[in-house]
Order: sequence, then C-alpha cells, then structure tokens
Amino acid sequence: MNYPRPSGSLISYMSDKVKAGGGLNLAQGLPGFPPPPELLDTLRTITGEPFHQYAPGIGDAELLDATHALFTPHGPGRDQFLITNGATEAITLIYTYLAKLLPRGFTTLAFEPVYESYRNLPPIFGSRFVAFDAPEGILPRRADLRKVIMAEGVKVVFVCSPGNPWGRIWRRNEVEAILELSEELDFTVIFDSVYHGIYFGEAPYLPVERISPRLFFVDSYSKMLSITGWRVGFLAADRSHFAALKSMHDYTSLSSSSVLQKAIARYLAAHDNGAAYLAAARRTVGTSFAALEKPLGSLGFRIPPIDGGYFIWAELPERFDDGLAFAEELYAQEKLAVVPGIHFSDAGGRFVRFNVAKPLDDITEAARRIEKFVRTGRLSGG
Repeated sequence: MNYPRPSGSLISYMSDKVKAGGGLNLAQGLPGFPPPPELLDTLRTITGEPFHQYAPGIGDAELLDATHALFTPHGPGRDQFLITNGATEAITLIYTYLAKLLPRGFTTLAFEPVYESYRNLPPIFGSRFVAFDAPEGILPRRADLRKVIMAEGVKVVFVCSPGNPWGRIWRRNEVEAILELSEELDFTVIFDSVYHGIYFGEAPYLPVERISPRLFFVDSYSKMLSITGWRVGFLAADRSHFAALKSMHDYTSLSSSSVLQKAIARYLAAHDNGAAYLAAARRTVGTSFAALEKPLGSLGFRIPPIDGGYFIWAELPERFDDGLAFAEELYAQEKLAVVPGIHFSDAGGRFVRFNVAKPLDDITEAARRIEKFVRTGRLSGG
C-alpha cells in the first residue's frame, strides 16, 4: 500500500499515534529516564522563593556563570552567552538575525541526513536549502563541498555533532576544514551540540574556542539533564553580533523560565556541573544502543557507524522498500512508533530512525516487536 505523506513533522505524526493509541514511542527524541533527583529537589525548594517574575533577558546570572564554567578556560567569555527557550529558539534567533544581514535568495546547507529545523527554517524566510552528502566525512569531499557552496550561493551551514538523525561525530580536523572554508568562501557556520554529552567512544570536539563572526555555537540543558520540557538552551556568539541578538531576543521571547533557570544553576553549582548524572545517562544510552543495534543488524538492517546521540539511523532490510509504509505498519501491527527517513532526507525513503534513549526493558521489548514484524508482518497490499 502506498501511504500518502502526512503534512508537517513526521516526528509529531508518529508520536501522536502513541499518544492516541498507546504503545512504545521510539519516534520522538525524548529521554526515557528522569532528570537528576537533586535537580528536582532543588526545584521544589526554590518554588517558595521570589523567582516567579521575568528573568533577565540575557539569562539568570547564576546560570550564565554555570554555563560559562562548562566551557572554561578555552571557551567564550561570560558576556558572549545568551540563555534561550531551548536550542530551537537559539537556532531560530540566529537564523532570523542572519536573514536580516544576508542578501535575499541566499542558500542554507546542511549535511545528509538533515535535522528537521535546518531543512524547514529556510523556506520560512524565503531562502533556499541544499543538502550535501558526505558519508565518508568532509575531508574526502572537500573539493565537492567547495563547488556546491560556490555554485549555490551558500551563506549559512549547519553542523550538528553528534548528529540527528545520524549520530556521527565530526572530528576536529573536519570541523576546522569547514571553518577554513567559511573564511575562504564567506559563509557562516551554526554549530549545534545539543547531544555533546552522549557519545560512545571519544568525546566530540566542540569549537567553542573558535567563536568568531563566522561561527555561532548552540547547546541546551534538555538532553544533558533529561529536561526537554523545561526548554532551557543557550547560544554563544562573537561580540560583534551579540548586542543585536540580545535585542531581537528581547522582542521575540524575552526570557526563559526564571524558576527553571535558577534550579538548573543551583544544581550545576552544587553537583560538578552535572558530570555524574551525564556520565550515567551516557552509559544508559550506550547500553540501550547496543541492545537494539545488534538485533537490527541480525534482521538485515544496514546501520552506518554511529558515534553518539540518541538515535539509530538504519536502512531497511531488503524486503522492505518504503520507510513510511514500514513505520505505518509497524505501529498498526505492533504499536511501536519510529520515524520514516524521508523526514530527514529526500534520499531517505528506505531509512527509519529509532530513539534509543530509553530504559533497557523498553528497548528489549521494542527489539522483540521489530523482530516479529520483520519476520512475520505483512505490509498492506503486499
């Protein structure tokens, strides 16, 4: 059966199926484990304190101190950080700012497969988008990348490390190659590191010491502390851009939650910037990743090397040729939601994305349902 592609986000579309009909949700990038108990205790204790009005637009002073401390001694100055309503607002704020500065008709580039915000922001602003495929990394295709950037008029490049949906970590020399190209070809890089604490081998390189007029840095506490609903993120920018970004932030979202900012700040100050919790979360996700990767491989899924993040990006076994139909029928027959790959790439028709940031019991049950469907399930009309 040919399923029509739903409008809007396929992540929301598949997740809404679980909300309405029950089941396991491996579609949305939500952590399936609670925030640090000490953070929740801190939140409870400060609700009686006078932090219920607007926070400073730039961010709570204690949280700015804590955020700056995450990246010292080699990161940006404290006065280069801005607290935002999640990383999504940070990305949108930067893009809105750049769209005012850049000539009309500029092009934005990101690397296949592409996180949804990178692909969908440009049309909102009347800009073009182009995806670039670099399965072996940037360096083998640097000349090709240069040609595309020049031919397409690229002025903004998104880099996500670890990536979403493909959890690739860009190596230091690759990031530096992109930054060198940005100087040579006159484009801006937005570096998104919201999954920086979730890695399975070597920690990702974060170019915070390279902040410049051509490099913006985006991160968030959502994944670091498993508080995606708190919507507290941040950006770092060169001082030449900062005043204008802050002004735009004042008139678009004003501030992130004052109470939640204060709770995060006090937790970080008292618990070594959350290092122990993040290490435990990294182990949990790594265990769940391995527990799903192995059975998927035995069922015929092709999985590229994945270095970190929440997800498994996988090509379907040979007998399946449509990721949307696979996702629809997997949910219909086994009540398990995943995201079709076409949400992230025009070439992703045979791919799906699984969220593995879940307890091991959920992953084990998901593997059982996937195996049952792959071995015995039937696509409608097939």
